[in-house]
Amino acid sequence: MYAMMRIKSLRLLLPVVSVLMAMMSLTSCYKQEMGFTATHHYNQNYNFVVKTDSMIIIENPDTSIYDSTIVYRGDQLVVAEIKTIPGDTIDSVWVKLARDQMSQGWTRECDLMKCVAPDDPISQFIDLFSDNHLLLFLALVVIVSATYGLRRLYRRDAFIVHFHDISSMLPTLLALLVATSATVYATIQNFAPESWRHYYFHPTLNPFAVTPVIGLFVSLVWAMIITGIAAVEDVLRRLPFGSAVLYLLGLAAVCAVDYVVFSIFTLYYIGYVLLAAYVGFAVRRLSLVLTRYVCGNCGKRIPKLGKCPHCGAVNE
Repeated sequence: MYAMMRIKSLRLLLPVVSVLMAMMSLTSCYKQEMGFTATHHYNQNYNFVVKTDSMIIIENPDTSIYDSTIVYRGDQLVVAEIKTIPGDTIDSVWVKLARDQMSQGWTRECDLMKCVAPDDPISQFIDLFSDNHLLLFLALVVIVSATYGLRRLYRRDAFIVHFHDISSMLPTLLALLVATSATVYATIQNFAPESWRHYYFHPTLNPFAVTPVIGLFVSLVWAMIITGIAAVEDVLRRLPFGSAVLYLLGLAAVCAVDYVVFSIFTLYYIGYVLLAAYVGFAVRRLSLVLTRYVCGNCGKRIPKLGKCPHCGAVNE
């Protein structure tokens, strides 16, 4: 009788034990997935797009004979499965990708990251401007072109931000925002690369949905966009159309130089000193532009009544 009662009790406990074991198994799998996502920033069902001319994926990485499939630039891929092969000395993480039902295959994660980008326009924009060779090429082109263009504008006595500016603070503010944004971007690359990597895989334009340092950068981007629109409108209102176009081209050149200089030099910690000096220079030049006094002799702006720093005439 006692033995039968024990058997009945065990039968009643079996479903409970099975449920508990299933829950523990699911919890373990969930922890593994969350751990992989935290370190690699993507997981199953994540979408990529091929950015290189082509990429090879193989049918089965566990065999020595590979049946391969080729995917091409612009093809959209979804992560179907992820597994670890400890014996692989090149990269133990293998990712199974699917373009469609008939085109599926595996590749090492290190090879995958060289050939794809997240299927998001913000991520692809970041990927484009994160290319070191492209950045160096743009730096050379921008600096040479801007130097030549600004020199010609200066000789023609055209309006140029910082040097022969109009009485508006918006162009100077835009240039300072670009320089600050480039400095913050390079700072993130130096001190918080994993935060930037996570943002690269999960981009957003909401500054409150990310970490504080990334939120600061996104806020600066929004400030640049708003200030840029306001600056264009203000310049077109203050200057004739031809002069306004020349001024905006010069402003674009200055902003491009700011981006290149501060994003590169901040990587070597020189950018912080340059930014402080640039802010002081820009504010001083802006204060001269916004002054209410004009020299009665030479017609140039002066910070206060008295001796003109340009021609020496005394203004009272």
